Amino acid sequence: MNNFEFYCPTKVIFGKGCIANLSELIDKNKKVLMIYGGGSIKKNGVYDQVKKALKNHKVIEFSGIEPNPAYETCMKAVEIVKKENIDFLLAVGGGSTLDGTKFIAAASKYQGEEPYDLVSKELDFKEALPLGCVMTLPATGSEMNCASVISRLSTKEKFAMRNPNIYPQFSIIDPETTYSLPIQQVRNGIVDTFVHVMELYATYNVNTPLQDSWALGLVKTLIEEAPKVLKNNRDYDAKANICWCATCGLNYWLSVGAVQDWSTHRIGHELTALYGLAHGQSLAIVLPRLWEERKKDKAQKLAKLAREVFGCKEADDLKASDCAIKKSEEFFNSLGMPTKLADYGINASEAAQKIKERFEKRSTLLGEDLKVTPKMVYDILLKS
Repeated sequence: MNNFEFYCPTKVIFGKGCIANLSELIDKNKKVLMIYGGGSIKKNGVYDQVKKALKNHKVIEFSGIEPNPAYETCMKAVEIVKKENIDFLLAVGGGSTLDGTKFIAAASKYQGEEPYDLVSKELDFKEALPLGCVMTLPATGSEMNCASVISRLSTKEKFAMRNPNIYPQFSIIDPETTYSLPIQQVRNGIVDTFVHVMELYATYNVNTPLQDSWALGLVKTLIEEAPKVLKNNRDYDAKANICWCATCGLNYWLSVGAVQDWSTHRIGHELTALYGLAHGQSLAIVLPRLWEERKKDKAQKLAKLAREVFGCKEADDLKASDCAIKKSEEFFNSLGMPTKLADYGINASEAAQKIKERFEKRSTLLGEDLKVTPKMVYDILLKS
């Protein structure tokens, strides 16, 4: 096991009716900017619950955070933060709303000329506005980590940042708030969670048996619970398990002392930036083909996934890896999630060339061992 440091200051409040706890979680002397997306929280009752809980607080609202939050939109919120002397940010919505809020928290305190450098250049920073969140979509795990992913519309780019100063102080997770989600968002979230776990697990062995068991137990739970929520989006018990899987999939418990990949996400980000695919859609396309390309390097972990989660009986690790790839893709398809670029009308050759050129320009090498070259990315996408 590799050396590690672990730190997570986020308080998680989980369960039915817990939005009411907001009144005690935020100091009444703080001026709050409530940040949300396109208005779905006003249709599903979440908005009213939040406003009721904060009736004794001074709250200003900012709406319009997009799926794949845009830098341009976030900077409008930064202007409000500075103009109104905001003390605290409250994200109400899914992972995109929270990612945008994290960026706003950092950009509001940034002293440089170009706040976009925080993500494009992964700049370190020592200060950010405090924030909390009310989560309404199980997917990104952003509610218990210090990462944020931001898109820039003008350049069709998508970059991530990570910094301990943007951990949420608290995260409220009420599974009932997810009942009204469109089924496509449910699918996207399940795929996103699955791939988060695999980015942390499916690398090479560094003697992390506990972390491996957590990872495999999480995806096994996800696979068992997914059909239940697709059948009944108001199944509280199944939704609660899906929500907690999403949170634990990227709260860094699985990654401590282990090796991480993230090449599927980095390639997927480019597909989203260039073609507007939802995050989960891009991941479902890339992961199976990337695993095929890197099967020999990941064989030990993939074989374990095949045997312990999917029940594959192959004794040979490479054959078992084939089983893991096949079963994972079948799981995505069982959710109703396509796994080919052609399913979205995207020319694989064109996409492969564009993304290869982008990575060549940036001298990008991906993967847990930096073996994923721009040429390999081209080959992966050409088969996708």
